[in-house]
Amino acid sequence: MPSWIADLVQLDRSGDTFRASASYGAGSRLFGGLIAAQALAAAGATVEPGRLPQSLHAYFIKGGRIGVDVEFTVEITRDGRSFNTRRVTAVQDGAAIFEMLASFHQPETNTDWQRPQEPRVPLTDATILTRLPIEWADHFDIRIAPGRQSGVDWPTQPFWFRTREPVEDDPLLRACALTFISDLGMVSTARPPGPEFPGPGGAASLDHALWLHRPSDPHHWHLYDAVAVTHSDARGLARGSLQRDDGTLIASVVQESLWRT
Repeated sequence: MPSWIADLVQLDRSGDTFRASASYGAGSRLFGGLIAAQALAAAGATVEPGRLPQSLHAYFIKGGRIGVDVEFTVEITRDGRSFNTRRVTAVQDGAAIFEMLASFHQPETNTDWQRPQEPRVPLTDATILTRLPIEWADHFDIRIAPGRQSGVDWPTQPFWFRTREPVEDDPLLRACALTFISDLGMVSTARPPGPEFPGPGGAASLDHALWLHRPSDPHHWHLYDAVAVTHSDARGLARGSLQRDDGTLIASVVQESLWRT
């Protein structure tokens, strides 16, 4: 039986055009992490096996609507000896809602190094268990720091997560699962100071960048940590990292969001 992420990124294909009907979101708006995961799956389907997702750079052009099929058109930008580049455009009812540039890399044996980092919230201290909004409650276990919000709500970084259900040993699917959750909480993290900004309800993701450094096993606990970097011109920037429980850096994330009073 396919895993939850395999179901979400199961696309109907016609050449280099793909169609998705699976839709989740908050209110009437599609969840950006879902569109990004589906776009990555579409791009990966046009790349030869063995090439792994290396990075993606995405723009949320227009809010997507729940219940309306999304069509993904993949443009084969370049197929090189080591890298493949794809451009993906997501469309609803003839209007573009999302653009992504994705890169895939043939694995190479080389130096494996990272700057040492300690988690701000050790897993042993993250004793409060919360869930994602109800549409995704069955997909992830979420543990947040003591004193943070709990219950059915958007978690705020830093938080620990792992998949509740088995996910196939497929690098593309696991990268899609990581892409899915990488959009969670970044808008809240970029919230500007001041009482006139009560929460992320009126805010929106503008663009999202994800670099995949190492393979991940979604069945193990991972820490998603992020901090606000700057806010100006109604735009807030947040920078984050995803790491295993042993401190190994899995991915880096940067997202800019729109905040208006």
